[in-house]
Amino acid sequence: MTDTTDTQQFISWAGIAENQVAKIKELQHKKKISFIQAALAGKSITRKEYIRFYSEKLKIPVVDPSAFNIPDRIQKLVPPHLCKNYNCLPFYQKDRYLFLAMAEPDNILAVDDIRFMTGLEPVVHATDPESLHGSLTRETEAEEEDWQNLDEALADIGEQDLDYVEEEKNLDDMTLVQEASQGPVVKMVNLIIMDAIRKKASDIHIEAYEKAFRVRFRIDGVLHEAMRPPIKMRAAIVSRLKIMSNLNIAEKRLPQDGRIKVLTPQGNEAEFRVSILPTLFGEKIVMRFLDKSALKMDMGVLGIDEDILQAIQEVIAKPFGMFLVTGPTGSGKTTTLYSALMELNKEGVNISTVEDPVEFSMSGINQVHVNEKIGLDFSSALRSFLRQDPDIILVGEIRDSETAQIAVKAALTGHLVLSTLHTNDAPSTVTRLMNMGVEGFLLASAVSGILAQRLARKLCPVCKRKTNMSPEMIQKLATVEEDGEKNFAIWEPVGCSECNNSGYKGRTGIYEMLTLTPEIQEIILKEGTMLEIHHTAVQQGMQTLRQNALKKLKSGTLSYEEVLRVTAE
Repeated sequence: MTDTTDTQQFISWAGIAENQVAKIKELQHKKKISFIQAALAGKSITRKEYIRFYSEKLKIPVVDPSAFNIPDRIQKLVPPHLCKNYNCLPFYQKDRYLFLAMAEPDNILAVDDIRFMTGLEPVVHATDPESLHGSLTRETEAEEEDWQNLDEALADIGEQDLDYVEEEKNLDDMTLVQEASQGPVVKMVNLIIMDAIRKKASDIHIEAYEKAFRVRFRIDGVLHEAMRPPIKMRAAIVSRLKIMSNLNIAEKRLPQDGRIKVLTPQGNEAEFRVSILPTLFGEKIVMRFLDKSALKMDMGVLGIDEDILQAIQEVIAKPFGMFLVTGPTGSGKTTTLYSALMELNKEGVNISTVEDPVEFSMSGINQVHVNEKIGLDFSSALRSFLRQDPDIILVGEIRDSETAQIAVKAALTGHLVLSTLHTNDAPSTVTRLMNMGVEGFLLASAVSGILAQRLARKLCPVCKRKTNMSPEMIQKLATVEEDGEKNFAIWEPVGCSECNNSGYKGRTGIYEMLTLTPEIQEIILKEGTMLEIHHTAVQQGMQTLRQNALKKLKSGTLSYEEVLRVTAE
């Protein structure tokens, strides 16, 4: 309570003598707390009087948070540093309502900040500071300091600060630049980015709808709603991100791509790839977090089984040939290829890459960014590479017939070529290249190995529990396991504070490695079908994606539901 009128109202209500008021104010300034808290600390009022004043003034109930057994999931809805600064504690959630115990329940700014951050409607209860202090679950002091700027990002984002934002249709480009530089907008954007880094999100989705504006984070491959900023801030937030990405703030009809670099609270540099797409009700922004830790990752820590890893290393150790990685978007193909390049990056070799876009800058490797507007596409870059005396070539993606033809010829003329495609499994990659116009006899000679992969969510090691398989589960697994044990112990997700109550924490890879043996090459030369290649490869010991996932199911790494979600037979 900082307002003079409210202070006088409290002095009158509590009947505090004039000679006591000066002492309370001295204590208030010394400890930098509110007048009513100073009165309580100086024992001018009792705890019961403190609570009763707020209860009567605001007509709200009184709670003692120490009497509740508050789940970790509820406590984590509001970060510890905010609970400390706002003297509050969430203790219950029902539907879209979040019940808060607050030592200063008339702090409107705090209530507004929590509403914006959680997307829930706070229901405020009064409590005394001592009970609240004993109930707060805090992170370590270091963590609170690291994320102090999250508190700053929330500060001053109250209803009174949003009045400056007008309807989008009335804002010209100059006004948008000015609005995007205002304090509340800058702090809200910083909050979104820092919260995504803290929660280890791989992507941030900022989406505009007719009557809604929401932010979602992709965590372990699944999208979760993070917050719903006020819809009136939509234009200013989009403009702020365009300015940070060095994009054209006036262009609202065409897609745009850019990059953002920010400094995290720990002092590390974080980089995001930004994609802006015009939609029916405004521009959608997707920000991909470019995790530079992938550059330090060797292939041995990607979750690849020892026999598959050995087959990959044998393929990339050859001085020529083609190694292909296939899978859907977001399956970790780039990480696998970059890890392979890090093993190959030696002083005695010349490595060139053509990518769209170049996600990470790697020392000692010549990287080219595709720019189709000026005619620099995959095929033209590849042709130039062959005149640059390369040893190893990485093609970000084989998208068309011309790129496929040049890449195959490069692999046949003494170069090691690494690339990616979008196919469902390793055997179908051969068929895909043939459909692009590459002759079977060229493929059989050029391609050394094909790796198909997926990313699956790992079970949280803290809360996972053993369970028995149902007859239906056993029947489904039996369709893919012709031999071996059909009924074995599995683990299921539960949910705890360590995994944000999802039951999953982190991701691991699932792999299928097809090595082109003489028998496989013979099938390709005869233009055999994908099924023939698949059948022969399995007979020779190839582990399918589903079978590799089953190994991780038996080991307790994956859940039964996750195996079915990411693999198909």
